[in-house]
Amino acid sequence: MTGKLLAIVLLLSALVAGAGMYYLQIYGFYYEVEAQPGQDVVLMTEEGDTPVPIPYSEFQAIDADSSPIRYRGCFETDLKPDQMAGFIPVENPEPLTAPGWFDCYDAVSLGDALKSGQAQAFLGVKNIHFGVDRIVAVAKDGKGYVWHALNNCGEKAYDGTVVGEECPKQPDN
Repeated sequence: MTGKLLAIVLLLSALVAGAGMYYLQIYGFYYEVEAQPGQDVVLMTEEGDTPVPIPYSEFQAIDADSSPIRYRGCFETDLKPDQMAGFIPVENPEPLTAPGWFDCYDAVSLGDALKSGQAQAFLGVKNIHFGVDRIVAVAKDGKGYVWHALNNCGEKAYDGTVVGEECPKQPDN
């Protein structure tokens, strides 16, 4: 009898722990980001060190303090990718997935649009967090997307290789 009771307790504990981990990963750590005009959707120019805001509307974003690459955002703009000469393009951008409940951001269709040329990605902010860049993509239909991605310094820092002098000093935590 105690063996069955112990097995039931272990099984219930595993189910509760699994459900808790699922909830925390999909819902628990995320929060909505309030729009900050002039700061949310900005792009780096080829000749400047300061990001330049672009006009946008219908901004929605989520973020989480648990990771610097959990930021995702969506917006609409009147600009088209071919009107954005002078901004720094991102080579081979890979949009990161968002939780399913964040409806405006679909990484798979965005990735397809980037590969087919229906959208183009630009550097929004370099090292918004150490080793993390903000990427902004704009589609031909005026829809825009924002996400954070590891840059070369971030990939080196998080996989354990020596960062090198070309990377900014990593903050002490």
